[in-house]
Amino acid sequence: MKKLVLVANLFVVMLFTACGQATDKSIKTPIKDLFSATLVYDGIQNPWGMAFLPDGAILVTEKAGNLFYCKDGKKKNIGNLPDIYVRGQGGFMDVALHPNYDKNGWIYFSFASAEGDDNGGNTAIMRAKLEGDQLSDKQLLYKGTPNTKKGQHWGSRLAFDDKGLLYFTIGDRGNRDENPQDITKDGGKIYRIHDDGRIPANNPFVDKKGAKTAIFSYGHRNPQGLVKNPFTGEIWDHEHGPRGGDEINIIAKGKNYGWPVITYGINYSGTSITDETSKPGMEQPIYYWVPSIAPSGMDFITSKKYPEWQGNLLVGSLAFQYLERLELKDNKVTYREKLMDGIGRVRSVRQAPDGFIYVGVEGKGIYRLDPK
Repeated sequence: MKKLVLVANLFVVMLFTACGQATDKSIKTPIKDLFSATLVYDGIQNPWGMAFLPDGAILVTEKAGNLFYCKDGKKKNIGNLPDIYVRGQGGFMDVALHPNYDKNGWIYFSFASAEGDDNGGNTAIMRAKLEGDQLSDKQLLYKGTPNTKKGQHWGSRLAFDDKGLLYFTIGDRGNRDENPQDITKDGGKIYRIHDDGRIPANNPFVDKKGAKTAIFSYGHRNPQGLVKNPFTGEIWDHEHGPRGGDEINIIAKGKNYGWPVITYGINYSGTSITDETSKPGMEQPIYYWVPSIAPSGMDFITSKKYPEWQGNLLVGSLAFQYLERLELKDNKVTYREKLMDGIGRVRSVRQAPDGFIYVGVEGKGIYRLDPK
């Protein structure tokens, strides 16, 4: 039996390579770097999310339950945070500004919350305002249920679309057999709400009995990258596969992205999850990685500060500890390159309004990429 599993796994790896998707040999290391990486804010152990304030400061969330106001090389703690349930991969996670922040002052957060019962926690979405060094006007907009003591797959990325609607992710919470394919349950989904938490009337499942009406798409595993494509307005995500099969997807209304019915990955033990990589009614990723890079954080490059990279996609790698640059053509990845190779576990990456790229690295802090 073990021999049969070994042969099956070898066939899967050969198939991945034949498909021309990401293998460990398909990524390049640049002959010369076009930038230097400058550590601008140190001592942040897990910089999960970043948002850029109009005064030039950066709000940085730390998974352990901290929010930092970073400006001019200094950082200070922001107080009056929500109650953070720190467990496993969960804690204080993403942060995003309202598209009209200059007018309304709303800041959005995702975090692990124990609200609701005493059986662990689930992903929550909140908005608040910043007054001095304190949060105020805290409003809980969404809370995943039920709570669980499992520590994995909280999802938690945030993104606004061109209409000002908020998208956020909740991973399958370690329950792949029940949550991702069931629209009556939270977990393994990407959600869409109005900026005040109301459910859009044209969400895909508002008329489905028992459905979680905030759901926009389903069949996801653990999306930790979410961004609006600035060139098309589409929402893109990437998500952790199991062993192999990390994906990049373009998110469409009401679509099923297949997990765990179809996948390009296998169990961590080396056994098969399914022999299906495609199925009618389930979306194919535009790209997948084998082996898994463990992607976290994602952004498109539009800045003129990096003219050779305009239109490219940046993705952090936790497993292999680098920043990945992907060139795209017609929504296909045509080239991959390692940046900051060996820097550490890259948790977050964002292009700031001033055009500079900032990268959050676990155990180190926030780096700025300075073009040479």
